[in-house]
Amino acid sequence: MIFNEVQKKLGDFSLYIKDLIISEPGVYGIIGPNGSGKSTLAKIIAGLLAPDSGSINTEGLSMRDITFLGRKPYMMEDTVYNNLIYPLDIRKIKLDTDIINEYLDRMNFLKRSKQRAKSLSGGEQQKLSFLRAIIFKPKLVIADEAMTAMDMDSLDLFERTIIEEQKKENSIWIIISHQMPHITRVCDYLFFMYDGKIETQGKTQELFSKSDNPHLENYLRTYSGHQKNGTHPAQDGTIKIYNQI
Repeated sequence: MIFNEVQKKLGDFSLYIKDLIISEPGVYGIIGPNGSGKSTLAKIIAGLLAPDSGSINTEGLSMRDITFLGRKPYMMEDTVYNNLIYPLDIRKIKLDTDIINEYLDRMNFLKRSKQRAKSLSGGEQQKLSFLRAIIFKPKLVIADEAMTAMDMDSLDLFERTIIEEQKKENSIWIIISHQMPHITRVCDYLFFMYDGKIETQGKTQELFSKSDNPHLENYLRTYSGHQKNGTHPAQDGTIKIYNQI
């Protein structure tokens, strides 16, 4: 996916993406303070918002290949089972009972497949929404704060599933989150946004350890306790010491 001179104005906010290239499979992160344009960019990538100007080359991806996970999962007035298979139905993908049961079992829904989806707890709805997003094997998954407020066990399960699915399907994942330990564990490459623009980008550990961008430094200090001559979460979730950053 290649963005060139993409602009979008929403009220007083203006998004301007001079260039953005996401072509290789992997897990990418978009980070930045509130109001920097992360969600607007995510919705444009997902095709949920049209840009005002500029060009977007999807490199052959269609809406059938893309899925979007938001902060609040949407559940249809139907069973857990029918919510899960909805992406298969609308794409006319042949249903395989064994595979569907395997997905249900991954997050303990197998014995609850006939339960009304809206009767699930908020965390359970997040899990079902996540399964529904990946069951049709998308080529591009966009998760916009989809793991906010999860307990540690659920977050660990999601992280492992993201890494496994990405490698298995050779797909592209784009993760938007303020949770820096989560970002460092799953993302290979990061884009840092500020005031509607991508200010800097790079491989995750290199960006954290070598960037001299003051907005990024302030953001990391706020959300992960990172400081120059200080610390920030490493990819394994531990705290890594840097003598000079």
